Amino acid sequence: MITEKEIEHVSRLMRIDVDDHKEYVAKVHAVIEYFDILDSAGVESEEISMPEVSISGLRKDVHVPFDEKLIEKLNHYKGTYVRAPKMSS
Repeated sequence: MITEKEIEHVSRLMRIDVDDHKEYVAKVHAVIEYFDILDSAGVESEEISMPEVSISGLRKDVHVPFDEKLIEKLNHYKGTYVRAPKMSS
């Protein structure tokens, strides 16, 4: 199980300001429970068919230079970080 201390540690590593770490414990548990549901879906026997494409059928890679700083084109950036919206309940 995820603890408040682990959430605090991860938020610090990701440089995310979290005021109340207890608030996110239940949310993280809900996400993990959802992953458990997905894991138990039993899709191992499903076959994924992919069409074969020869190398000559692929597009040619072309480098397109971008002369501007992409970070400055974002709406909410601070230094070298992008500000994301706060998680809602």
